[in-house]
Amino acid sequence: MKRIFLIAGARPNFMKVAPIMRELAKHKDKFEAKLIHTGQHYDNGMSQVFFQELGIPEPDYNLGVGSGTHAEQTARIMVAFERVCMEDRPDLVMVVGDVNSTLACAIVAKKLCIPVAHVEAGLRSGDMTMPEEINRIVTDSISDYFFCTEPSGVENLRREGHPEERIHFVGNVMIDNLFYQLEKLKQMDTSVFPTDALKKQLKEYGVVTLHRPSNVDDQETLTRIIGALGEIAQRLPLIFAVHPRTRANMQKFGITISAGFHLTGPLPYMEFLNLWKDARLVLTDSGGIQEETTALGVPCITLRETTERPITVQKGTNTIAGTESALILAAVDDAMNSDTRSRYQQPEMWDGKAAHRVVRCFLSNRMAKTAVPNCGGS
Repeated sequence: MKRIFLIAGARPNFMKVAPIMRELAKHKDKFEAKLIHTGQHYDNGMSQVFFQELGIPEPDYNLGVGSGTHAEQTARIMVAFERVCMEDRPDLVMVVGDVNSTLACAIVAKKLCIPVAHVEAGLRSGDMTMPEEINRIVTDSISDYFFCTEPSGVENLRREGHPEERIHFVGNVMIDNLFYQLEKLKQMDTSVFPTDALKKQLKEYGVVTLHRPSNVDDQETLTRIIGALGEIAQRLPLIFAVHPRTRANMQKFGITISAGFHLTGPLPYMEFLNLWKDARLVLTDSGGIQEETTALGVPCITLRETTERPITVQKGTNTIAGTESALILAAVDDAMNSDTRSRYQQPEMWDGKAAHRVVRCFLSNRMAKTAVPNCGGS
C-alpha cells in the first residue's frame, strides 16, 4: 500500500485536493491518503461543515504555520513538514497550485528523496513579479510527476525539457470540485445565504473580487480600479466581496465607494458560488475564478496584465483587461454586448473527471515504469 501526502495551504488548495482524496478513497486497498494542512491561511470557515461539504475528512496533520513574510512562512512550513515526513514517511508527496506551501513541501520532499507530484503543473504567466510564478517554476523544476490542466501547461513543460513520460494532461481538478459543489447547491435551500435576497432583488448584477497585492497595495492603482468599477456600477449593480486587505487599504487611502456597489465580506464557497454562477459578469484578479467562470461560460474580466491560464482567454470567456480604466470599461462593454454563454465551448477534459485520471495514472503500469528511485544521503 502506498502512503500519499496531499498538501493544502490555502482554501483554494482544499478545493483542488478534495476530488483527489475522494477518488483515492475508492482504492483504500492500494493507497493510504493523508491530508496535510500547513496552516498557511488560517480560516475560521475550516470547520467540520466545510470538510463535510467537500466530502473529505479533516486534515491528518495541521502544521499551523500562520502568516508572515514569504521567507518566514516558507521556512516555517519546511521545518514543520520535514518533522512530519521524518516521523511518518510517505511514498509520495502531492502538491497542488502555486502557494508557498506548494513550494515548501516540494523542496522538503525532494531533499528527503520522496517523489513529488505537482497538480496544476506547467502554468506560466511570464510575470516574475508574481510570487506565485516563482513558486510554479521552482516546484516544477524539482517535481517528478506533472499533472496539467490545459495544453499550455504541457507545452511549457516540454519546452523546459521535462521528460514526456512524466507529463500527464488530465484536466482540471478545480472544475471537478466545482461540479461536485454545484450538485450539492441544487439540493440546498439557498435562502439560508444572507446574499440570496440581494441576488433576487437585483436580478442582473456583476460580481467583484480584488485581493492581489499589486492591485490593492498601491494607492494609484487601487484608486483607478475602484473608479472604473464605480462607472460600471452606475449601469450594472456590483456585488463586491471585499477582501480584508483590500478593505484596509481602501480605508487607508481614503477611497470611497459610489452608488451601485453592494459590499460584503469574504463569502463561504457555496454562497459565493450561488452568487457568481448567475452573474452577468465577474471582475476579478483571482486565478481560480478565471477557471471556474470559464467552466460555466460566465464572462470574466481579469484585472491583471497577464494570465497563467490562457485556455480561459482562448475559449472567449475571459478578457485580460489590465488595470487602466479605459481598458476595463471597454472589456465590460464587449462582455455586456456579447452572448458568451450561448457560444461557449468547454475546455478539453474539464469534465469533472480529472481526479479520476490522476489516480488512474498511479494505478497504471505506465506510472510504474517511470517510478522515481530512492536515493541516499541526508
